[in-house]
Amino acid sequence: MLDPALMMLCLVILAALLFDYINGFHDTANAIATCVSTRALSVKAAIIMAAILNFTGAMISTKVASTIGKGIVDKDNITQMVVLAGISGAIIWNLITWYYGLPSSSSHAIIGGIMGSVFAHAGMGALKWGGLKLIILALLVSPIMGTIVGFSLMMLLYRIFRNCSPGGLNKKFRMLQVFSAAFMAFSHGTADAQKSMGVITMALLSYGVISTFSVPWQVMVACATAMAFGTAAGGWRIIKTVGRDFVKLHPVHGFCVETASAGVILGASAFGMPTSTTHVITSAILGVGLSKRLTAVNWKVAQRIVVAWVLTIPASALMAYLTYQVFNPILGK
Repeated sequence: MLDPALMMLCLVILAALLFDYINGFHDTANAIATCVSTRALSVKAAIIMAAILNFTGAMISTKVASTIGKGIVDKDNITQMVVLAGISGAIIWNLITWYYGLPSSSSHAIIGGIMGSVFAHAGMGALKWGGLKLIILALLVSPIMGTIVGFSLMMLLYRIFRNCSPGGLNKKFRMLQVFSAAFMAFSHGTADAQKSMGVITMALLSYGVISTFSVPWQVMVACATAMAFGTAAGGWRIIKTVGRDFVKLHPVHGFCVETASAGVILGASAFGMPTSTTHVITSAILGVGLSKRLTAVNWKVAQRIVVAWVLTIPASALMAYLTYQVFNPILGK
C-alpha cells in the first residue's frame, strides 16, 4: 500500500503544477495582450512565442522561489496539508477571476493561499511577518513603478518622435513590439513559474526528500514546462480585458507597455522579490493611457481590475482556510 505521506506529497506536486498551468493561461494576457490588440502578432503566434519564452525565463533563476518558500512561514509549520490547501485556495480564486475576465494576480493568490492555510493550521503566529512585509511591499510598489516607467517612457518617445507622422511611427513600432513582447514573456517566466517552484520545494522539505531549501533542477523543469503548456492554452478572456477594453493601444504604446513592464519585473526578480506581472503590465498600460489623456482610460474597467486586486489576497486566504478545514480531517490523518 502506498505511504499516505507520499500520496500527500504527490497531491501537492500535482496541485502545484496545475496552479502553474492555470497561471500560464490566466496570465498569458500579461505578455501578449498589447501585441495582439495592436495586431503586431496574431493570437496564435503570440501565444507560441510567449510559451517558449516563459519556459526559458523560468529556467534562469530560483531567487523568487526561495523568497516564496522561505519568507512566508517557518519550516516547522509546513505540512503537506498546509501546502495543498494553500495551492487549492489560489487555484480556486484564479479560476473565478479567469471566468469573469479579470486580470487578478496569481502572485497575490498563492501568497494569500499559503497565509490562509497556515492560519488554519497553526494560527497567525506561525507566519513570518518580516518576510511577508517585504513580499507585500514589493507587490505594492511594483505597480506604482509600472505606471511611472510606462508614463515616462511614453512621454520620452513622444518627444523624440514628435515630428513623425502617427502612421509611420506605428509602422516602425509594430516590428519593434514583437521584440518587446518577447522581452515581456521572458520576464514573466522569471517571475511567475518561480512561485510553484518555491511551493513544491517547501513540500519536498517537509517530506524529507531534501534537507535544506534548494530548488532541484527537476522541479525547475517541471514548473517551467507546466507554465509553458498553460500559456500555449491561451487566455482570451483576460487578453480582451487588458488589451482592448482598458486603454486603446497602438504599436508605439504597446512597445512602451511591454518594455516598461519587463524592466520592472526583471529588476525585481534579480533581487528575489516577487512581483505581480498582472499588476505591473496593467499599471504600465494605465501610465501609457495617462500620457495621452485621462479620458483615454476606461475607468469602469480600471475599477473592476482594482476590485480584483484588493480582493485577491483575502479571498485566496479564505478559500485556502476553508479548504484546510474541509480536507484536513480526511487527508491530514
